[in-house]
Order: sequence, then structure tokens, then C-alpha cells
Amino acid sequence: PTVTSPCKILKCNSEFWAATSGSHHLGAEEAPEFCTALRAYAHCTRRTARTCRGDLAYHSAVHGIDDLMVQHNCSKDGPTSQPRLRTLPPGDSQERSDSPEICHYEKSFHKHSAAPNYTHCGLFGDPHLRTFTDTFQTCKVQGAWPLIDNNYLNVQVTNTPVLPGSSATATSKLTIIFKSFQECVDQKVYQAEMDELPAAFVDGSKNGGDKHGANSLKITEKVSGQHIEIQAKYIGTTIVVRQVGRYLTFAVRMPEEVVNAVEDRDSQGLYLCLRGCPLNQQIDFQTIRSAQATEGRARRKGPSLPAPPEAFTYETATAKCREKLPVEDLYFQSCVFDLLTTGDVNFMLAAYYAFEDVKMLHSNKDKLHLYERTRDLTPGNTAPTGTHPTLWVALLCLCWLCLL
Repeated sequence: PTVTSPCKILKCNSEFWAATSGSHHLGAEEAPEFCTALRAYAHCTRRTARTCRGDLAYHSAVHGIDDLMVQHNCSKDGPTSQPRLRTLPPGDSQERSDSPEICHYEKSFHKHSAAPNYTHCGLFGDPHLRTFTDTFQTCKVQGAWPLIDNNYLNVQVTNTPVLPGSSATATSKLTIIFKSFQECVDQKVYQAEMDELPAAFVDGSKNGGDKHGANSLKITEKVSGQHIEIQAKYIGTTIVVRQVGRYLTFAVRMPEEVVNAVEDRDSQGLYLCLRGCPLNQQIDFQTIRSAQATEGRARRKGPSLPAPPEAFTYETATAKCREKLPVEDLYFQSCVFDLLTTGDVNFMLAAYYAFEDVKMLHSNKDKLHLYERTRDLTPGNTAPTGTHPTLWVALLCLCWLCLL
């Protein structure tokens, strides 16, 4: 019950798009029919408003309806019965392969400059966040949180408890809104939930709509029900969404120019991929990991966690994670953390696939692995253990002065 959303905005979206597909090809005499469908759409959103307050797709739909009302000079009062369903005419742009230059990021935005610098953000497991600046955090962030919020797209995740009474959470819902962009793409919404990883946008399409550059936004199903990839060439962005076990993982490759395309950076405090998790939502990974090693099991502050379905000791968890993650970096450590916290072996696979996505999406191969003390490292090295050498020198000098 905590996972199944009562928000019915996807049903409203589907009914409207089914009723109006191809309506832009119609003459002016058909405008009343479009307005009728639009009023029905507005009526549907009002019915589900109370249960959709925190849903990005809902708020996007409401704003989109207002814009369309103005564009088509529709009255808010009038019939709301659904018009007949339409089918896309032959040769519609859903099948077009031509694409204007403006709809290819590298060709248009950087025609006379150096190649763009790409960055990566990922979210997986219980949940672990790798930001665009390669900061690695373990967070609580229960409920709905924005991962990305810029001028081109919004990404929101919803995290729910893994076990009853546990503070361990994982991603159960993902909403991605691609905003309308010039002659390239119409606004498109993608939504995935537990046990439902669609290979299409909520309106049933697999590309950017009816504009000439529609194919600069495409969804490809890699593994049915488990792995999809979204290519948004008009903003140079690749998104990978997976379902591993019951939960979702997210990874994105995006140019810095797009990452930082926000109207007001000061208001982007909750843009997790850019700013990271708020301090009060971060978990002290190192302290808990030490407790895991000594106690054999993770326990967060607050009420004790219920016993997981499959109990791992620290030794068995590290051995299990080493099967897929032989390098003891933060992906390996997050795997151990998750096995001890949840007892669910699928979290090992989530960490493994998250690292596989980093290898595919990150542009700097020297930064694939992250360690506890990345600031002290040269690329490709492991983190030093024990007390820092500088501290030893300072202590020795202090002792020598005391003796004098």
C-alpha cells in the first residue's frame, strides 16, 4: 500500500493523448473537438489533484493544459465528453529519421568550439548517490526528491522503506519530464515504478513526438522489464534506468552546460545530482561501516532494524560482494553495507550494475573508482589506510619539543 500510488495522472495523460493523437494535422473546423478533449483532460486532473500533490507529472500536466487552452483559444466551460480516438496518419513523424542540426547537441551547441565535457550522476541501492562532481554519499531521502531540475528536464525519485520499521530505503518510483525544445521534441513524460519498467513514454510513444527532430529523443529497451535506455541527443544526454530485484536504479551522462542550465542556481538546493543530499539526510557511511565490521551487522541510529530475511555476517557479505566487485572501492563498500542492512542479495547486483553504468557513461576513465579519501588520491590509486603520514610527523615533532 505504501508503494502503489493513488495518483491517476498517467491515466489522464493516456486518455488525452489517445484522443488527440494527430490532431495538429486537423483544420480549424476541428478545434472544438480538441478543446473538448482538453477540458476532459483538465477535469481528469482535478479529480486526482488531492492524491497527486507531490507528483511532477501531475504538475507538468496542469501547466501544460493551461498553455494549450491559451494556444487553441479554448474556453474552460463547455462539453467534456471524450472525442473519437484517432490514429496517426501514414508517414507521421513517429517514423521520421530526419533531424535538424539544432537537435544534435554536439553539432549545434559546439559547432565552433571544443567538444563538451560530460559528467555523470547515479543513484542505486539503499540509496547511494554519485553526484555530477563525483561526490559519493549514502542518504536516507525517504519520499519524493528531485534528482535533476534544469531548463531541459526534471527527474524525481521516490524512495520507500525496504523493510517495515526500517530507515533503509530504496527507489520505488522514477519520473522523468523532458521539456518541449524548439523544433526537436514535444514535452514527454517517462515514469517507472516497482515491477513496471515501460519501454515507452506515458503517452505510448517511443520518441519525441511529432516535430521534425522527434528521433533526437528515443527510448530503447535493452532487457524487457529490467533495463531501458533513453537517448536525448538534442541535449547530449543518455539516461539508463534498471529494475534490479524490486527496486530501480538511475544513471545519467550529461554535458556540464546542460547540468548547469538552471535559471536560479541559489534555488537549486534540492537538485541532488548537482548539490548532493542535505546534511540532515546523509548517513555517516564510515562510522556505520566500522560498526558493520566489528558487530557483523549495520544498525542505524534510532530503533533497531528488524531481522533481514537472509542474515549476512560482515565476512559473508564481503565475500558475496567480492564476487561481482573485486575492487574494494565505495561501490564494493556500499554493496556490503546494503547486504548487512537489508539481507537482500539483489542489492549486490544493484551496486554491480551501477558500476557497469559508470564504466559506460563516465567520460573520465581515471575516475571510475571512488574511495574513502578521494581528495588524497592520484587517479587510479586506492585510498591510504591508517593515520595520515603528515599527522605522524606532527606528533613526532611535538613529542621532541616536549622532551626538550
